[in-house]
Formats: sequence, structure tokens, C-alpha cells
Amino acid sequence: MLEVAAKKQRGAFLLDAKFELPTPGVVALFGRSGCGKTTLVNVIAGLLAADSGRVVLDDRVLLDTNRGINVPPEERRIGYVFQDARLFPHLRVEANLHYALKRAAVAPFIGVDRVVELLDLEPLMSRRTHELSGGERQRIAIGRALLSQPSMLLLDEPLASLDASRREEVLPYLETLRDQLAIPMVYVSHNFDEVLRLATHLVLMEEGKTVARGNLSEMSLHPRVRAIIGTDAVGAIVDGTVLGTDSSSGLTRVQVGQGELKVQFGTALPGTRLRVQLLARDLIVATEPPRHISVRNSLPGVITSVANDVDDSDLIAIDIGGILIMARVTKAATRELGLAAGKPVWALVKSASLRPHVI
Repeated sequence: MLEVAAKKQRGAFLLDAKFELPTPGVVALFGRSGCGKTTLVNVIAGLLAADSGRVVLDDRVLLDTNRGINVPPEERRIGYVFQDARLFPHLRVEANLHYALKRAAVAPFIGVDRVVELLDLEPLMSRRTHELSGGERQRIAIGRALLSQPSMLLLDEPLASLDASRREEVLPYLETLRDQLAIPMVYVSHNFDEVLRLATHLVLMEEGKTVARGNLSEMSLHPRVRAIIGTDAVGAIVDGTVLGTDSSSGLTRVQVGQGELKVQFGTALPGTRLRVQLLARDLIVATEPPRHISVRNSLPGVITSVANDVDDSDLIAIDIGGILIMARVTKAATRELGLAAGKPVWALVKSASLRPHVI
């Protein structure tokens, strides 16, 4: 369990944040620029003194101002990955990694060979830092943080300085760390695509306060999250289990709720857990079982609510078996189809519009 409570006055800005979330996993601190995300992680790391607060990681008290406990940053066993890699320019990649291992305060639970394997660093080991791309530098920075033998990783918008192609280069490695290492991570971002790929839980911050928290599926439907990510990105994030491959189409079959999605994913063993984002703009609502259409996915469900949305449209919330998804339809469609809470419907979505990720 990660427990965080912190107050810090910086000029006119007041940080007053509090949350508790299970570990291991990836907690995303999400919110608009200037909401206090970096200030909060600096308090967690011990780089910024809190006016008052408490930080506890798995029963290890790192900060408790009431009891006079404030463990120094170098003794907190927290690996910090900044926006800029902060590598030693006079050292080659291999020496940068070994420096972190030598400075570790505890016996190593992960070695250089394992880190090199996880982050695919072997081709880079003899190179100097100025010869690396931005994505390669961040992979080295992540590796160096791991070799400090941390009990937790803090990643403060580590991909913010990278272009889209470099972000896509680094994200799979972060997914690998999440899946293969039982190290809790706190990931700071205002990029919802990154949060979607990596996070298990989300803490929403506004003006220095933590205003909501929960698992990613729940938080993807939160009105305040929807207000940040914009209307085009509104939708639900659902987790499902691979059933196998559809023999006629070659698509991967994924059980979600009481229905089944067919997605383009390549090879995935039955039982693999996948995360899929269902955007409200991509869903079509039918009031009868669909027949003779090209759309491959039809999820049966029951409408739970109809809410006013932008541009003369409604957001239709549909329960597909313990999982809520959202569809955006025009108000004319709502009237003509008689869409209302309690009505059975089918949510249709094209396989080509889905982007599944392993969780």
C-alpha cells in the first residue's frame, strides 16, 4: 500500500494532496499542467520538504511530520526518472549504469544483465550519451533508476520531451517493467494515451488537490477526467481476457463483460489480459440484434443512463455485464430509438477502431 498525504505552500500555490492505493502497480498522477503533480512527487521522493504530511510505502514510514520522521532522499530507496535523462556526459552508457549499482544502499535484487535485457540496452553499452537519441537516453535513465535497487519508481513525465515516434519507442519497455517487475511506480503525465497504456490506477489532480482516485476503468468515466481529455477521447477503458483466435477473420477474440470483442492484435495466448479503449464516438447503438452488417463487434447490454453531451448529442451509458461503456449519439437518435435507462441495446464497434494493449 502507498499512503500519501502532503501539504506544501509555494508562493500563492498550495499543495494539499492525499491518496492511498494498492501496490504493486502503476499509479498515474494525472491532471492539467500546473496542478501540482511534480511538486507532489518531489515530496514523495524527499527532494522537497513538506510543511506537513505522511508518506508510507508498504509499512515503511518515509515521512511523518507529526512524529518528526523525514527519511533523507538517498535513504528512501526511490528511483526517480526525470523529464530529461540527466546522464553523466563524460561516462559511456555502461559506466552510467554501473555507477547507479555501486551507489545502491541495499543488496542488489536486479543486476546489470537483467536491466540490459529488459530495456534492450546491449547495442548501446559502449556509446557515449551524446550519441544517443532522446528515447535511448530515457531508456538508460530508467535502467539507472532500476539499478539503484529502488522499492518504488517515480517517473515525472519521462516522455514529455520526446516526439511521438520516440514515445512509441519507449512505451513498450515501460510496459515490460510493469509486467515483469513487482516494483510500484508513480507515473506523472498529462498525456492520457500514456496513462491508458501503463496505469493500473489513476489519481486526478486539480489546483494542488487530489480530487478523485480509483482504478483506470472507473476513472476513465469520471466527468472531470473527460473534461481534461476532450470530447474526442471520451469513452470507457475495459479489461478483457483473450479467448483465442477467430478462424474466419484471424482476429483475436476477447471476453469483456457478457460479450465478446474481435480485435486486431496478432498472436495472443488464451488467458492473456488485454485492455481496450472504447471511444464513445466510435460506438453505434442498435435496439435490435444486428444482422447483415460489416461491423464485427456487437456487445449486448442495458442502458443505465442518458446524459446531455456537446453539439446536440447525448452520452448513452450501457452496462454490458458489470462493465460500463459510453456511446455518443445525436439527440434525434435518442428520441427516434426511444433510448432510455433500462432499455436493452447492442453496442456496435468496428475492429479497426480498437487499440488493445496487454495489461
